[in-house]
Amino acid sequence: MDLSKVRELVKLVEDSRIDELEVIDKDTTIRIQKHAAPAAHVAYAATLPPSAPPAPAAAPPAAAVPAANPERAKWREIRSPIVGTLYRAPAPDVPNFVNTGDAIKPGQTLCIIEAMKVMNEIEAEFGGVIKEILVENATPVEAEAILFLVDPA
Repeated sequence: MDLSKVRELVKLVEDSRIDELEVIDKDTTIRIQKHAAPAAHVAYAATLPPSAPPAPAAAPPAAAVPAANPERAKWREIRSPIVGTLYRAPAPDVPNFVNTGDAIKPGQTLCIIEAMKVMNEIEAEFGGVIKEILVENATPVEAEAILFLVDPA
């Protein structure tokens, strides 16, 4: 995982209400924790095979991350209500339910989360414009994981 992806994850944790994020990608594990103290504490740990070059010892400090976009403060989160696997489209050969920049309305299907072989449609609870999609297609999600950031304007 490259350093720009790590920076994106750090920004995601800083800009959200989550206190901890752990990402496991093949043989790399990244864990980011935010504490209630005035300054955010960020931890980075990587486990790589011996043949790989060593990873940086720590993510950039919180002060190195650019200031948050003030417009972003009004964005609302759409979270996963359940644990499962997220699918952005109803089938592999069909377009996604929504993409970044799409206008959504209450009750509109945004994605599907498969849990115990049951396909659960996740619907918008409010209208707005999709600003960011934080989960890739066909990836596992935890309950309360942030899936979408929406500008309700």
